[in-house]
Amino acid sequence: MIKRSQAVITTAEERPRDGWDDPVHGAISWRTLLSGDITPTDSMSAGIAELNPGGELKPHRHDPSEIYFIFEGTGIVRIDGQETTVKAGTTVFIPGDAEHGIRNESTTNLKFFYVFPTGSFADVIYRFPVA
Repeated sequence: MIKRSQAVITTAEERPRDGWDDPVHGAISWRTLLSGDITPTDSMSAGIAELNPGGELKPHRHDPSEIYFIFEGTGIVRIDGQETTVKAGTTVFIPGDAEHGIRNESTTNLKFFYVFPTGSFADVIYRFPVA
């Protein structure tokens, strides 16, 4: 029998907060909304990330491409060495294996929706440069 995806309707408040706060990864929190290991979904995973003022997701790589949609605040996205200011309403496509990171240099929180074309967030292996 083939296991099929199901429709899922959820909110960030229903999902646990996860994150990093260390020199290698930076300081970022997120809530995974859709992922095959926690929801009856496949082929995509998504969530909401938040950077407090001064917070940063350090430059890293992963095999799947990724989309960010900034819905609150402003920040700086760096993709393969090129920095661009992003703000509410900005959409960013990050090619697979591109080195990228995002930081919040403002005085308010930066929040963005992220999507991966993989069934489970656990499939995304983050690779940070060795210091």
